[in-house]
Amino acid sequence: MTIATNDWKELASREGDGLAVSLFWSKAADRVTLAVADQNLDEEFHINIAGAHALDAFYHPFAYAAGRGLGFGSAMRESLVPERSTAS
Repeated sequence: MTIATNDWKELASREGDGLAVSLFWSKAADRVTLAVADQNLDEEFHINIAGAHALDAFYHPFAYAAGRGLGFGSAMRESLVPERSTAS
């Protein structure tokens, strides 16, 4: 039996204000993936989604990603900056 290596299918997509959100499914991998790209920030992320939560993640990608500890945009940059001491 041969397993397809590129059987990803786009289930849904939407675009607006430089933001593209797409939901993909692979039968062979038995996975659903959410892809979010922000052209304004020139950033993107991909996150695996449980099938039961696919539409929630598609309609609320930033809330879904934040709930899993993934930052995006300024939230990601701020989390990477070490805290500065306020003592002089």
